[in-house]
Amino acid sequence: MDRETRAFAERHFRDLGGRVHGGCGLAPSGVAFVQFPDGFSYADFVKGFLLPNLPCVFSSAFTEGWGSRRRWVTPAGKPDFEYLLKKYGDVVVPVANCEVQEYNSNPKELMPFRDYVSYWKEYIRGGCSSPRGCLYLKDWHLCRDSSVEDLEEVFTLPVYFSSDWLNEFWDTLDVDDYRFVYAGPKGTCWSVNICGRKKWLFFPPGQEEALRDCHGNLPYDVTSSMILDAHLHPRLQPTTPPLEVIQEAGEMVFVPSGWHHQVHNLDDTISINHNWVNGFNLANMWHFLQQELQAVQREVSEWRDSMPDWHHHCQVIMKSCTGINFEEFYHFLKIIAEKRFLILKQGLEEAMGDSTGLELGLQQAAFDVGRLAEVLASVVAHPDFQIVDTSSFSSQPEELLRQLEDAIATTEVF
Repeated sequence: MDRETRAFAERHFRDLGGRVHGGCGLAPSGVAFVQFPDGFSYADFVKGFLLPNLPCVFSSAFTEGWGSRRRWVTPAGKPDFEYLLKKYGDVVVPVANCEVQEYNSNPKELMPFRDYVSYWKEYIRGGCSSPRGCLYLKDWHLCRDSSVEDLEEVFTLPVYFSSDWLNEFWDTLDVDDYRFVYAGPKGTCWSVNICGRKKWLFFPPGQEEALRDCHGNLPYDVTSSMILDAHLHPRLQPTTPPLEVIQEAGEMVFVPSGWHHQVHNLDDTISINHNWVNGFNLANMWHFLQQELQAVQREVSEWRDSMPDWHHHCQVIMKSCTGINFEEFYHFLKIIAEKRFLILKQGLEEAMGDSTGLELGLQQAAFDVGRLAEVLASVVAHPDFQIVDTSSFSSQPEELLRQLEDAIATTEVF
């Protein structure tokens, strides 16, 4: 991020006051299509899409060098089952049953990849039908389970998404990641289609509220006729239709923070997807966590006076539902902050703007530190975080906040 872009970003964040841009629910007239890699810089992406929080589609020219696009696909544009079986046949993968609904998701089972391919072929021969229903390979952690050398033959991380805090955090812990492969037959948050086509339906922030049912839940399928039931969906009103995008093979979709979306396979499809958080949507993540905790507290409010450690139990329930609670969110902020301190320290010592394998320069690190400080200040002041036992933390929250504020002062020289 250059100096001009950083200044633009800082002004934008001050104007937003930490709110999700686009919260009024007004949709842009369409989704932008970025045709050529040459001349489209990271700064262009920041100004055009990250800061205004708008979706876009990158053309297949951005992924034409990926090994997966050459090796995983036949000349006819179909999944190359022979190659995939040779490479991944014995790998155990998660498979969801799209015809069974549990809350707003599908039950999963684990099976060898070769068994899933056998099912997939059977589904194709049956005219897109099978007695086993429609099974979809979903959330396969290929990156986590592969060597660096193998991954280099699959895809190259686009520079626009190199500031990826979720995976930076999990890579440090060496436990998990948020990089997934999806694969499945016709009919079934950047996302690249290796082969096949998908239809995306996008609802800008705020617009999804009209879709909620009488219990406050979002619909499993926004195209279902059940959504027209006024008793089940009393908030539904005539509204701007969702933005529709047809994603072709090789194209990359950027899904902004807070945009409700639904995806349908139009062909036999394989895609690579990353869930993604960084300084541009960190405030949105913190806002989401606060909302989730409030929802849990409402659900168990009747036991507040009778349950010992009620606040602690709320945090436990929250983590089981969302995968993270306030304590882990703090550790997430701490790990990213410590990495940014190292970048800034190295930059000061070397007096130059390029630094680490993260492909983050000093300007980007300085911007990140500012966002971390803003959110951590809100975390430290939150009444429910103040109840969390921080005595065993390696860095106390108030001290980390002071370090971030000191780092902000040093970045004024950049």
